[in-house]
Amino acid sequence: MIEFKIDGKDVSAPAGSMIIEAADAAGIYIPRFCYHHKLSIVANCRMCLVEVANGRKPVPACATPATQDMQVFTNSPAALESQRVVMQFLLINHPLDCPICDQGGECELQDMSIGFGDGHSEYTEPKRAVASDDIGPLIETEMTRCIHCTRCVRFGEEVAGLRELGINYRGEDSEIGTYVKHFMNSELSGNIIDLCPVGALVAKPSRYRERSWELTERESIAPHDCIGSNIFINSRGQEYAPQRVVNRVNPRNNDAVNECWISDRDRFSYEGLRHTDRVLKPRMKKNGNWVEVDWKYALMAVADRLQAIVHNQSPDQIAAIVSPNSSVEECYLVQKLMRQLGSNNIDHRLRELDFSDQTLTPAFPNLGIKLSDIETQDAILLIGSQVRTEQPMLSNRINKAQQEGATVMAVNPMDYRFTFPVAHQLVDVDIVAKTAEIVKALADSKGKTYATLSSVVASEDAKQIADVLQASDSAFVLLGTLSRQHPQAAELRALVRVMCELSGCRSGVVTDGANSAGAWLSGAVPHRGVGGAVLDKPGLDAKSLLTTDPVRAYLLLNVEPEMDTAYPAAALQALQQAGCVVNMTVFATPQMEAYSDFILPVAPFSETTGTFVNIEGCWQQFPAASVPHGDAKPIWKVMRVLANFLQLEEFDYQSSHQIHDEVKALCREAPDQASSTVDLTFTMTPQKTLCIAMPHMYRVDGLVRRAKALQQCVDAASTAVQVNSRTATGLGVASADAVSVRQGEQAVEANLIINECLADGVIVLPTALEAMSGFSTAFADVTLQAVT
Repeated sequence: MIEFKIDGKDVSAPAGSMIIEAADAAGIYIPRFCYHHKLSIVANCRMCLVEVANGRKPVPACATPATQDMQVFTNSPAALESQRVVMQFLLINHPLDCPICDQGGECELQDMSIGFGDGHSEYTEPKRAVASDDIGPLIETEMTRCIHCTRCVRFGEEVAGLRELGINYRGEDSEIGTYVKHFMNSELSGNIIDLCPVGALVAKPSRYRERSWELTERESIAPHDCIGSNIFINSRGQEYAPQRVVNRVNPRNNDAVNECWISDRDRFSYEGLRHTDRVLKPRMKKNGNWVEVDWKYALMAVADRLQAIVHNQSPDQIAAIVSPNSSVEECYLVQKLMRQLGSNNIDHRLRELDFSDQTLTPAFPNLGIKLSDIETQDAILLIGSQVRTEQPMLSNRINKAQQEGATVMAVNPMDYRFTFPVAHQLVDVDIVAKTAEIVKALADSKGKTYATLSSVVASEDAKQIADVLQASDSAFVLLGTLSRQHPQAAELRALVRVMCELSGCRSGVVTDGANSAGAWLSGAVPHRGVGGAVLDKPGLDAKSLLTTDPVRAYLLLNVEPEMDTAYPAAALQALQQAGCVVNMTVFATPQMEAYSDFILPVAPFSETTGTFVNIEGCWQQFPAASVPHGDAKPIWKVMRVLANFLQLEEFDYQSSHQIHDEVKALCREAPDQASSTVDLTFTMTPQKTLCIAMPHMYRVDGLVRRAKALQQCVDAASTAVQVNSRTATGLGVASADAVSVRQGEQAVEANLIINECLADGVIVLPTALEAMSGFSTAFADVTLQAVT
């Protein structure tokens, strides 16, 4: 540590710290525009000029290292004059449009001009104007306001991993923009809105909708992925109504989770809250027609139907299908109600197919290390993962690790376009076989043999990956979304366990939704109770309940099975043939109305309190940003009242906090059921074809699917069938622009795109689209026929 003085105050800081960093730590403010603590230092705005004793001239605090016994003056006449002059230069070309600028009221340039500038300008010449480019549906540009701080440029290069923006031309003609005109493609692009110190980059969906001082800010947790990004929900009140309208979502700093960034999915999904599909009144089907009823009548009718099935048939004829975005409190009460009725048929794993090793799973699937520790890994192996779109904030961590020297490797059925370089990659239709090759190479180097791997021959690429894993002091293997949804997911997990034992690396997984970990801990799985307690009589998993073993009654919690499952056709058939379908949902569609008997409006995450558990195991509570709209109710209240009508015990909760505390206590008491078994007991089965049906990152749940701006970002490839040229030739569709896709008795037409990034034998089907609703069964047999 070094010691020096700032404005006469004794300050200590680590050696090598810049003056501005030490000042921030000491609570001494120095104005700045280009400096940001998460970006590199460029010192091009000169707003942070300070005076240093015995110095020849003012120096930029952001680029000047503090030294022992240095004396710094931030408010001396020389420093203030330098800041005043810089402010004058920055305002020379800035337009006087603060009254209509979205940044007004929270603009750094406004604050600096009042605090450090003059009340008038000495510049009387014409101001320059800059044409604004269209860079996409999410961000609006007003580049005449730009002061060339380059925060947005550095963010793209250093954080997002995509160099999309840069400075074009020179001198007074300098402009920030894309060199070749195109939309921004980064999944984190919205963060440049927060970084921009002026109003040059603003959110397009909320432009001109409100002023910053009209908004109320509430802390919350992003509800779309397993990272649990911390956010602020900004809402505006309505005249003569208690409900508030969400108009903006911003990042909330948490270095352990999302730092100060959020993904575009988390930032702009709030638009879906205003969609016309929103359900605001309880409805039930009478004589084939939908009628609005009050909550008491609806829940009493639901209770009567469920009790009739329990008494006349069996409790096992009732099942609950829960969204992985449901909160801990919601999952807990649903499973508690189901199990008091006598049924263990409850599940949230809607896109998974292989549950054969579920008894070996720990209390909840987890990352295995802290999110922040990913940045310190020497080697990272991705198996079945396009982490860039699945978990954008996790991709950011891997990008930072690679920038620090980590070797990133991958085993995938497609050469995915990551935001970081991949040193070694195995691209093949059979990712199980390729993973086995890596394990075989490790086993050979250790002199170990496994009967399962007797016929496996490790390729040179597999040996290189094995060598990197063994040579690294800290290596990490990540099983991605495709690995978890793969029909041989248990084999992949077994191979990774052996891989970790042989190489000493650690491993982890990512899960669907915001609260899969919390759903496991809450008991929303058929074979485990709260905290992972083993059940004597396991229920059926989601796949069985919606395909091979349908039941008479279903409780659906914020689920659209035709969009949210890996088997939409079978799920629709099961629901259409059921005797009772109770749909507790935020949104309703005609297709949902066709198979449902009750549609009950429940509050989305922004209108209820709850808890999400992220993939690291961090419990994060969030409050409501508004009272529920219409007659919608929080799910925990709906379940409490329904349980009372069913005459079930111990449902007298007065707040969600009581439920949270109860679950937390039960989780502390339950032992972890993770197995330490490391063995390979399966037989390798070669795979020649692979039909992948995974939703686009902006189609993963009902709220995102209804966010207008995000839907404009869904690229054409995500709505088309994709194969490479060799596969297309083998299927006889090489010259086709469109194909007829058939699975079982169903067929639809879709555009065909030749994608050479795919491995031979891989077919990618679009899914979670209105045009493909009830179609696109993942990993099922498929035939393609050219449409003439």
